Amino acid sequence: MTVRVGPLRSPRGAADAATLPVMIGIDFDEHERSRWAGRATAYERSFGRLCAYPAEALLDAAAVGAGRRVIDVGTGPGTVAAAALARGAEVVAVDAEASMRDAARRNAPGAQVREGVLPHLPFPAGGFDAAVANFVLNHVGDPAAGLAELCRVVRPGGRVAVTVWPVPQPPLQRLWGEAVAAAGVAAPADLPRLAPERDFPRTEAGLSGLLAAAGLADVRCATLGWAHRTDPESWWAGPAHGVATIGLLLERQPAAARERVRQEYDRLSARYRDTDGNLALPTAALLASGRVR
Repeated sequence: MTVRVGPLRSPRGAADAATLPVMIGIDFDEHERSRWAGRATAYERSFGRLCAYPAEALLDAAAVGAGRRVIDVGTGPGTVAAAALARGAEVVAVDAEASMRDAARRNAPGAQVREGVLPHLPFPAGGFDAAVANFVLNHVGDPAAGLAELCRVVRPGGRVAVTVWPVPQPPLQRLWGEAVAAAGVAAPADLPRLAPERDFPRTEAGLSGLLAAAGLADVRCATLGWAHRTDPESWWAGPAHGVATIGLLLERQPAAARERVRQEYDRLSARYRDTDGNLALPTAALLASGRVR
């Protein structure tokens, strides 16, 4: 099913809106972490605002409310953590990247912010009532192991909720690849991708199956659809500052190639401009949750 949700205004999460052709090469997790290192400010301005949209729906799916102890894994700049605090929850926010942890401390000052990375969180089993991971499983080399770790730290009867980007991609996610292709720029051949045996279909059925295989009960999955509103410069700022795979691709190009990508971005994104000059980019996310047995 498709659930329409209104926009949230604060940035959050650790997500990659660009998906480009890649080949198995360097370690997947190492590559993913490298794309966020020191880039919290650029991320908040661009992809972070996109990833903020499902925050309330994610917390609803995890039954996060007053008095609940919740862990927000891959907190990024702490938007989900801040939303959980606003509900009266006790929040531990975890991220592998120092600049993201600094941002989370500013944006969610009531949370306990810790360093940590899936699939090895520095917490005992069953210590939380809920675990949430907003666009995090799409950035780990072993999604099943990452999900198992989320389940491990939640008590029996507690809930786990996650989001990932869907495939086929919505127009927003396709935009970067379309701009790169139209500019005649080739994707790097040495980027990592998940080993086929560790991947899963990025569909409602595929994500539900991943949660069920982890032993979760009462698994639910829905597609959230919305139009991401942003100004063209803010949306360009993430890749321009090296964020995500598209940022790495631009970093490796000579100035003339980067300018061609920018020109194609301006041309292709024009179809999504409103009368105020801002973009309204159609997108979607998969939101799945389940109960720990």
